[in-house]
Amino acid sequence: MGASASPRRLTRITSNVLIAALVVSQLSVAWAGHRGGRSSAVGGISIDVSGLVGPPSRDGLKLHLAELKKEIKATPDEMVMPVKRRVVSLRGLAASCEDAMKNRFGHLPDEVRFLAGLQRIEYVFVDQEANDILLAGPAEGWRIDDRANVVGVTTGRPVLQLDDLLVALRYVHAARTEGISCSIDPTEEGYRNLQKVLDAQRSKGRLNPQVLEPLMKQAFGPQKVTIKGVPPTSHFARVLVAADYRMKRIAMKLEEAKVKGLPSYLDLMKTSRGGGNVNPRWWLACNYEPLRASEDGLSWQLQGPGVQAMTEDDFVAADGTVTGTGRKSAPAQRWADLMTNKYDELSSSDVIFGELRNLMDMCVIAAVIEKNHLWEKAGLSAPILTDKDSPLKLAASNAAKQIAPEVSFLRTRKSWIVTASGGVQVESWQVADQVTKSADLAGVRDEVVANRTTQSVWWQ
Repeated sequence: MGASASPRRLTRITSNVLIAALVVSQLSVAWAGHRGGRSSAVGGISIDVSGLVGPPSRDGLKLHLAELKKEIKATPDEMVMPVKRRVVSLRGLAASCEDAMKNRFGHLPDEVRFLAGLQRIEYVFVDQEANDILLAGPAEGWRIDDRANVVGVTTGRPVLQLDDLLVALRYVHAARTEGISCSIDPTEEGYRNLQKVLDAQRSKGRLNPQVLEPLMKQAFGPQKVTIKGVPPTSHFARVLVAADYRMKRIAMKLEEAKVKGLPSYLDLMKTSRGGGNVNPRWWLACNYEPLRASEDGLSWQLQGPGVQAMTEDDFVAADGTVTGTGRKSAPAQRWADLMTNKYDELSSSDVIFGELRNLMDMCVIAAVIEKNHLWEKAGLSAPILTDKDSPLKLAASNAAKQIAPEVSFLRTRKSWIVTASGGVQVESWQVADQVTKSADLAGVRDEVVANRTTQSVWWQ
């Protein structure tokens, strides 16, 4: 996961001023269980028909919450209690989806939409006798929180959503060939306009942040949102964008982290002797230990925290083009390390980061299944889950195309720092390449298969 594969962002523009746009909005995860989708206000994101992203109105969020509470019923009693390992059958899940398409006018039961309350995927097993692939991990009942997120009843962590699993399975080849990522990019014209503003202000003898802030926003203009590898209208894409911008808001002290011990990058810079003339960018990437696999290749286990923050310094030429320097400033690396170390704790208090880890888990699992031919080994075909032209359509809403910028300022001895940049990069196939053999996993699979009391139930 080298720097060359990461999303490119903002960099140093002049020798004395560190400039980039912090393009942020108070974003959180969107709920995409509803087949028709929502285009106005979804779980903290509002995207209009032109693709402009912004926070929804208070009334809009209130109305959306009321709609969700009407649509999502109470968790079935048998699914409420937390369990360390719930098993979901892909064969049974596909059959439940087919039944909904044939007999329920396409309306999926809540337990299908929320994958029986799974909160992470830890294991993948092939049950050859039943021609099935089994996913297993911790689970519990679900509820709707006050920001329209679907979360566990006791942990508050997000539950996995079928819509995201469909994206991971259907776009697994795109993940290998082009990668899955999101990025926000100022235009070259915006960079040039910004340089003109800085030159004009510098000619007056100083750079006043009260003057610079509105001028910078006007100079940069709306920033372009780019989603690669997955449909930009999907809930999956919304999570990528939202997690990126929540990270940047924390880094630039536009909002406080919901955990102790994670200061902003600006706070770190106040006590740092370095980083005078660099422009850091950060991005969130996969962070797994080598996968464990049984000798027969029928049992797999994910290990590791799932997500890490990475950093690199960039350079912007006078014409606005961006290149990576291959270097990392000490303060930026320190902030990335803190973000990584606090990620699990942050995921329990800020739902969007847990949602992003769920996506990465599902993408890694999809890559493992495809790379190791588990569909063939199981003798299972589930086109309703895997085919892009399946009658089971993805939920869709307006695609994010642009976001208005916000900026933060910090005066150092050498420069003004007004920068935050980054993205999200899901490199699931690289994770799937790192495997270690484990002698005990076959026994875990045998236990799981033996405990399946009936194959007519798709979860247990």
